[in-house]
Amino acid sequence: MKKKTTLYIVQSAVIAALYTVLTILQNTLLPGTASMAVQFRVSEIMTIFALFTPAAIPGLTVGCILANISSLSTLGPYDLIFGSAASLLAAILMYRTRNIRIAKLPILSCLMPALLNGILVGFEIEFFFVEGGFHFGDFLLQGGLVALGELGVLIILGLPFARLLEVRGLDKKLMLR
Repeated sequence: MKKKTTLYIVQSAVIAALYTVLTILQNTLLPGTASMAVQFRVSEIMTIFALFTPAAIPGLTVGCILANISSLSTLGPYDLIFGSAASLLAAILMYRTRNIRIAKLPILSCLMPALLNGILVGFEIEFFFVEGGFHFGDFLLQGGLVALGELGVLIILGLPFARLLEVRGLDKKLMLR
């Protein structure tokens, strides 16, 4: 029991650290690509770990919180709340839908971050950052752009990464189930 608890904590911490470092590194090398309204946050590939371990849930959430703290000057405290909530809910739903496969791929799971970030972060952008009040059509546009960035990362990078881990058996070797 103690060994599993230690492994869970270590996995969560490593996932949080990698997510944070990847996001900060991307913001440093390519300013705005990981923290602006339309983003292609490469660190979102880390959400794939929610398919293999429940430790990814707190790891991704803490990683997102730390990454969002690093960009407070850009988006203020709103993204700390909405972005982190979206990451938490997406990780939970990814883990819960991990066994639903289409052509042996966890496609439904990979839609969760796009769906939740699209809704929550799309609302955040439209409500807090766009002048002239909340407009549902603009919310759909903002949310769609956020979801598109998420889908890009998860479909282009995430699904092949998940499949590689599974085919090589690394999902069972590296992750707590």
